[in-house]
Amino acid sequence: MRFVDEYRSEESVRRFAASIRGLVTRPWTLMEICGGQTHTLIRFGIDEMLPPAITMVHGPGCPVCVTPLEMIDRALAIAQKPGVIFTSFGDMLRVPGSKTDLLAVKARGGDVRMVYSPLDAVEIARKNPDREVVFFAVGFETTAPANATAVWKAKKAGILNFSLLVSHVLVPPAMEVILGSPANRVQGFLAAGHVCTVMGYREYEPIAAKYRIPIVVTGFEPLDLVQGIQMTVRALEEGRIGVENQYARSVTRDGNVAAQKRLREVFEVCDRPWRGIGVIPGSGWRLREEYAGHDAVRRFDVGTITPEEPSVCIAGEILQGLKRPNACAAFGTACTPEHPLGAPMVSSEGACAAYFNYGRAV
Repeated sequence: MRFVDEYRSEESVRRFAASIRGLVTRPWTLMEICGGQTHTLIRFGIDEMLPPAITMVHGPGCPVCVTPLEMIDRALAIAQKPGVIFTSFGDMLRVPGSKTDLLAVKARGGDVRMVYSPLDAVEIARKNPDREVVFFAVGFETTAPANATAVWKAKKAGILNFSLLVSHVLVPPAMEVILGSPANRVQGFLAAGHVCTVMGYREYEPIAAKYRIPIVVTGFEPLDLVQGIQMTVRALEEGRIGVENQYARSVTRDGNVAAQKRLREVFEVCDRPWRGIGVIPGSGWRLREEYAGHDAVRRFDVGTITPEEPSVCIAGEILQGLKRPNACAAFGTACTPEHPLGAPMVSSEGACAAYFNYGRAV
């Protein structure tokens, strides 16, 4: 297929959904990892086309949603400092910290700027040598190569007033936490195609073998999702484990080797807290010691900020697939996209926002 509209063909999607109904002989619970996949499922009603025996639960693959509250508050603290230009992608500007958000800081006079690339932030630093420029480096393996390249270029060019506030997280350790939980009910995964475009899918193979499940690397359009579900269900029904690749037009087993090399050069693996979930060992990246001068946490001494989550928010249970957004007592009332309590309601990839925007109140 050559064009986006072909991947959104209702006739093709319904044909695949019908084929899934012909495959199923018992109940199965599947999890899509990526928040973008969640939005596709809900927006196009794919989950409602599936037979009742197939339950889709939504995973922690929204990078904005899993960024811990302490990191948001660190960003806010830095952005309010005199002489700082704080830069970020737009999706982080409205994410609530414990008391405010970055847009409110901007409204009060803080120099907070939305950029389209971390390299834009490096250029801002080059043009403003008397200011400290910080880029909020959030996301999974998908966005990490560009952020690594930005700090690598800044170091190479001697741009000393540029730093990263790093909150990168990794998908495979989160999958292991879900699968290893006593409450786990996931029997098969749709892996995020854009993450695997960078990293390949070799690292998923031992997970599939250890937990004896099928994992299907899947894209983001409606036809991608229903094909990925079909492949996962077929594997479950046939008793097969291992990794399959639905998203072959973008993903290879080895991924982008050049991007992986840059990541290893700039970052090292660390334990990372996930919002609503807690610390997952080996689930994040931090700057290597050679790049310590570009580490915003060290530069601005904000590492001790540790706020508490709102007690009413059940984002953690939603991100682990244990509850749906509309099971939250605050959903659609105290928590809306205009006044969010948690990141899953404000993020463009958040499960709560998807349920709210596409009318899944019940």
